[in-house]
Amino acid sequence: MEEPAPLRWSSALPVISPSAIATKNLRGDKILLPQSALEQLLAAARSRPSTTTARSDPWSYSSSDADTAQQLPNPLIFRLVNPKNKNAVFAGIREFSASEGTLGLSPWLTEALGIQEDECVSPKEVIELEQNTAQESEQMDLDGIQIKVEARQLPKGTYVRLRPLEAGYNPDDWKPLLERQLRENFTTLSKGSMLAVKGARGEEFKLLVDKVAPEGDGICVVDTDLEVDIEALDEEQARETLRRIMSAQRGTTDGSSTGGEIDIWKAVEGQVLEGEYVDYVLPSWNKSQPLAIELTTDEDEDVLDLFVTPKSSRQRALPRESVHVFGDFSPAVDGVKRIVISPTNVEMEGAEQITISVHGYRHPDAKESPKTLQYSLRAKVDLQDVKGGANGLSNGASEQEHSPDEEQCSNCLQFVPKRSMVLHENFCRRNNIVCPKCKSVFKKGSPEWEAHWHCEKDSAFGNSTESKAKHDDIFHTERQCPNCEFSTNSMADLARHQTSVCPGKLILCRFCHLEVPQEGDPFNPSPEVVLSGLTAHELADGTRTTECHLCDKIVRLKDMETHLKHHELDKVSRLKPPICRNANCGRTMFGVGSRGQVRQTASTDQASNSIGLCSICFGPLYVSMHDPEGKALKRRIERRYLGQLMTGCGKSHCANPWCKTGRANAGLEAKPSSAREVLPLVKPLLGDVMNMDAPLWFCTDEGSQRGRKLAEMMAEEGGWDVEWCIAAAEAEKGSLERMRDWLQAWAPTK
Repeated sequence: MEEPAPLRWSSALPVISPSAIATKNLRGDKILLPQSALEQLLAAARSRPSTTTARSDPWSYSSSDADTAQQLPNPLIFRLVNPKNKNAVFAGIREFSASEGTLGLSPWLTEALGIQEDECVSPKEVIELEQNTAQESEQMDLDGIQIKVEARQLPKGTYVRLRPLEAGYNPDDWKPLLERQLRENFTTLSKGSMLAVKGARGEEFKLLVDKVAPEGDGICVVDTDLEVDIEALDEEQARETLRRIMSAQRGTTDGSSTGGEIDIWKAVEGQVLEGEYVDYVLPSWNKSQPLAIELTTDEDEDVLDLFVTPKSSRQRALPRESVHVFGDFSPAVDGVKRIVISPTNVEMEGAEQITISVHGYRHPDAKESPKTLQYSLRAKVDLQDVKGGANGLSNGASEQEHSPDEEQCSNCLQFVPKRSMVLHENFCRRNNIVCPKCKSVFKKGSPEWEAHWHCEKDSAFGNSTESKAKHDDIFHTERQCPNCEFSTNSMADLARHQTSVCPGKLILCRFCHLEVPQEGDPFNPSPEVVLSGLTAHELADGTRTTECHLCDKIVRLKDMETHLKHHELDKVSRLKPPICRNANCGRTMFGVGSRGQVRQTASTDQASNSIGLCSICFGPLYVSMHDPEGKALKRRIERRYLGQLMTGCGKSHCANPWCKTGRANAGLEAKPSSAREVLPLVKPLLGDVMNMDAPLWFCTDEGSQRGRKLAEMMAEEGGWDVEWCIAAAEAEKGSLERMRDWLQAWAPTK
């Protein structure tokens, strides 16, 4: 079938000011067109000449012809041209909801076309335009540059070469970044345009679209497999990028440690520069016991912070000052910071590993060069009865028993022997001073006492100006979430927000299997998000459909789990398949259909029999004669048994114990071979012919015999009944691996 004729439509429209369409959240190469543009496009689609082959009846006209004539290209692609500077770029459509006679552009398109703010239609003009009647708006002359919009069709892209516009780009993985950016925000890529890619940590990478294939001015990136190469602009940029990457390498004498994996058996020593992080991973631990993570240092008590995040499908970001699940900003107690995580903590559900970050705190206003801070990190099982706060921190408080001969000093609150209490109090009151709020004891005139402080807004206190500055920065400085409207004056609250309801929180989508923001409205979540347990991104991504591998039905991805549970419920009520009475046969009586269908009765084109054999085993016994009492059938069975015992079947694979050949193959003692001696052996078998619980012993083909043995072996494992195992062997032709898959899909377990 030939491609339809290209859609021809163009218009010149003024650009709406970005502030007037901020609520539309236009991103990437998306545009807004007015409703009249859609009507004009449909009219242009109807007027396209037909390229289909001539019909045998030139006078006939079906509804499918009309549908084909009116069908718009998918996706709709437009070429935008700025007549002022001749900049041109391709774009995709977001909505036909712009004010009549105007064009809405995303910030990326506005920059690519070189449009200034003063060249756009102001919000006031847009409001006036919407208030006018349709007749008046057609005559209304809007100020602003007129952008030419032309419908175009681009080929599906197969290759693109991107060149970084700056040196030093070194993201963890380009693939998920580009996949997410192109899938969510772009319909096309224009040769020579600049592509801005957001990194996982909020950084921005600017890339030049240098080459595309098929050759041309642009390509379509919807529903296509795109090969991407990322190359430096020139050798100088490549060398500079390599130099920056090498200089940022950790593990040098003056830099931060490299981090890496740790275990619960020994501590690790390390160092971190002020303002930097060292990341560790705990891949395994005893998940039934509390986990204690200890940071020990000889540095000042306020210079190191400890952050922990259990990594799961719901938490993907590395622990940072503003993004962590468990954190400790408090001063170290005796040089130790300690976080204890209970195994029942909800954040530990589905945790694959524990990510730990050691942060060297540096005040934003610090002028001196950053120092290197030494530390020791240890993860271990905590068997003490720890009662921590909401953030999982241990309180470290313990009651100490004192001797009856000891008395507490009223000044420093220490316990001293009663006999020396007078001397101690005299010395203590001359030299020591007690803070009336926290009861901490200081030497009179010491720098610690001079710098001792208590926060007026909370219960925090400290003994240095640095700790006061850090406390004010962490807990009393206004901060705005970079991903939504949430603001707070506490870094701990911001971290709690960014690891819970923030739309920018990174998750591993269960449907697209990419690390993506969870999206959604943190202040007014939709009822479907709350009830389904999915994030807003997963809810949208889960509307894509796929085929159920069991029944071929088209099911939405988010409904697939429920759909498969219905299959599990159906399995429970399924009847066991009737199997052939021949003990050597690996077939069911009436066969196994596609998709696990097990027939309980004979089909219309299949003959049934009264002795419970499959059609293959009953074939040699069949004679087209009237035999209501089954006497002739018994005589044929008798002759079959006599033939097997007296002469054998002659098949090398036979393992039938009631066959001369089968007994010889198995190394069993031969039975008598004369008719007079064999008849007494056969008579009991003939007596059980009509007893459906007694087996029959006929030789069969090698495949069926092998399938029966495999089915019996699998049934002995205790997972499925032998009847289902035989049905699986018949359906999968005796392939053991595929038999297990078939049983898991279609058979109820014991």
